[in-house]
Amino acid sequence: MSTGVWLIGARGSVAVTSMIGALATRAGIAEPTGCVLESPALRHHALPGLGDLTFGGHDVCVLTLAKKAAALAEAGIVPAAVVRAVEDELAAIEADVLPLPEGGTQADTALAIAADLDAFRERHSLDRVVVINVSTTEPAPPPHPAHHDLDVLRDALACPEPVLPASSLAAYAAFLAGCPYVDFTPSTGARLPALAALARERGLPYGGHDGKTGETLVKSVLAPMFAQRHLKVRSWSGVNLLGGGDGANLAHPDANAAKARSKQRVLAETLGYTPQGDTRIDYLEELGDFKTAWDLVTFEGFLGTSMRMEFTWHGCDSALAAPLILDLARLTSAAHRAGRVGELGELAFFFKDPLGEVPHALADQWRELLAFAASVAQPDASR
Repeated sequence: MSTGVWLIGARGSVAVTSMIGALATRAGIAEPTGCVLESPALRHHALPGLGDLTFGGHDVCVLTLAKKAAALAEAGIVPAAVVRAVEDELAAIEADVLPLPEGGTQADTALAIAADLDAFRERHSLDRVVVINVSTTEPAPPPHPAHHDLDVLRDALACPEPVLPASSLAAYAAFLAGCPYVDFTPSTGARLPALAALARERGLPYGGHDGKTGETLVKSVLAPMFAQRHLKVRSWSGVNLLGGGDGANLAHPDANAAKARSKQRVLAETLGYTPQGDTRIDYLEELGDFKTAWDLVTFEGFLGTSMRMEFTWHGCDSALAAPLILDLARLTSAAHRAGRVGELGELAFFFKDPLGEVPHALADQWRELLAFAASVAQPDASR
């Protein structure tokens, strides 16, 4: 099942790490560590393989993939020897990483993006293309009537004033081109009623939001523990220190607020109430592509006894996210082949703020993912 992976933000750390990892694993010089679909419980020959993926994308950045890969190696994110081993294949991808179309109305931009997707699919004789947004987090957009009605949106996109944030315009263009869409960021993406209607009209699945790679992953394991033991969580506060481009972008208050809301949702959904406290995200340039989170949890036990726990998570954002990008491309491609339409709530395992009415405890999400992968892996599956 030849699958194109079109990355919005294709010259960024997560995208380039994904490309390097897929090429290195395909060549047999790296293990697929962190790829959920390569675990014994989920490995299935009917799902697209890592060798079935072809990469392309859009980006406003002009830094070449080779230079970005070299910078990732210098920062200790990917092994320099691996980068050298795949440099020819990485250079070949360069021709399929295009500048983001600009100029004209948003309708013009969407048509230009869709044309790029069509050309990519035809050039490589791909069965399907999955569009995945790994660009920087954008602020939540102000409400607009066009967000709720597809016909109104189509008319509004032809006007000079923009009505969609960049992530939603990418989703709109993907659906025009017949491509499933996944948002790995907290940005709005396809989470608008008008875009949901367009996905249904075109018979396409979509997923998101905000990849679960660090602190929230731990929360989705620990919060159910407190709920199942019937221990009252009094407060849960976290401090996140991020470097790199994502950290710099999240220094802006509006983008920071969108990310913080996404990170806190798991507590209310899992505990059934919202404990005191919040999540703070601070930019620390020195950390580069690494991130550190420190959480303090206070809770109440039998007879009101006060207790507490703390944990620290230190990880490399790109190394944690990249294998999930590969998993999501493969699963979403299989879902498209299987005839799935609309939001893919079964992908909640991968996201902080997943689509649909879904469980937020990691164990429950894992069970749903197992069932979902088995259903879409069948060549004649349809739902």
